[in-house]
Amino acid sequence: MDTRKRLILLGATGSIGRSAAAVVREHPDAFRIVAVAALHSKAACEALADEFGARAYTGADAAVRAVEENEADICLVATVGLSGLRPTLLAIEKGMSIALATKEVMVMAGELVTTAARRKGVRFLPVDSEHSAIFQCLQGGGAVDRLILTASGGPFLDAPADLASVTPAQALNHPRWKMGPKVTVDSATMMNKGFEVLEARWLFDVPVDRIDIVVHPESIVHSLVTFVDGATLAQLSPPDMRVAIQYALSWPARLASVREKLDLARQGALTFRAPDPARFPCLRLVKEACRQGGCATAVLAAADEWAVARFLAGRIGYLDIARAIEASLGHIPPRACDSFETVDETARETFAYLERGFAPRGT
Repeated sequence: MDTRKRLILLGATGSIGRSAAAVVREHPDAFRIVAVAALHSKAACEALADEFGARAYTGADAAVRAVEENEADICLVATVGLSGLRPTLLAIEKGMSIALATKEVMVMAGELVTTAARRKGVRFLPVDSEHSAIFQCLQGGGAVDRLILTASGGPFLDAPADLASVTPAQALNHPRWKMGPKVTVDSATMMNKGFEVLEARWLFDVPVDRIDIVVHPESIVHSLVTFVDGATLAQLSPPDMRVAIQYALSWPARLASVREKLDLARQGALTFRAPDPARFPCLRLVKEACRQGGCATAVLAAADEWAVARFLAGRIGYLDIARAIEASLGHIPPRACDSFETVDETARETFAYLERGFAPRGT
């Protein structure tokens, strides 16, 4: 009898998908990939499928078809932006555990998704290094006082204050992590960290006002949990996404790995500081979306996806990203976030508003 965990990889040719495949190569006796899906990169997707004896899916509906047509123990959701919501809901309905990398799923529809997961008895297995760190710190139990998410600060942490002339190439030059273009720009603006606050709120049932962000440029401490007795636990490791991915796939077990282990004496000092709200206005916009409630976080995610895509295409400036998000939050009326259709309609309305009414300043 084959006792290996069956995996579906959504976003299989992206950075997370490739790292997950590397974990499976290292542990072929523990995991079996049954399906891989990618929006583009048909040749790469099919090559992965051939290597692992899996089914390949490409195109706009690839992730949905991969979930609909296969059975698995774990569905890794590593698609870009808003596209991960529908396949996540489908995987939950089929009883698959969700190894979640796509932050926008929880940002857009955290209540909807977590309610569906509770109803089906489905577990979320965090893939982001920060949420994986919290998940690991919580394994021993205990009442939580605060969660502390660490942030590298991205490429502009110590750059001159005027960021109007930032180019896509500069925004994509992350000092620590190798990620896809969308999440790398989100890291530069720290919208990525704002999304992680919202995701942590739903994953761990901790209110947003008890989740802190601290800048930690070395990216060794991935997050911390402070408990009600005053003890704080942290998870540390070299900045390698395979650590978090492997734990998500192998949980509750830990599998041996040949990759680099942490050497604190060689590492040297670990530093921390508060994020600069003037340099990272997207953090303020996350708080505004939380204040509005309902589908405002779906507006936040949709506006960010629209703005980052246009920044990368050279159509708007770097500072226009936050401006587009703020304009959307001020224009799209609040509504209850109680169905996939409502979330999808909110995203489409946000896209339409920005296409029609946003005038980039560029500087």
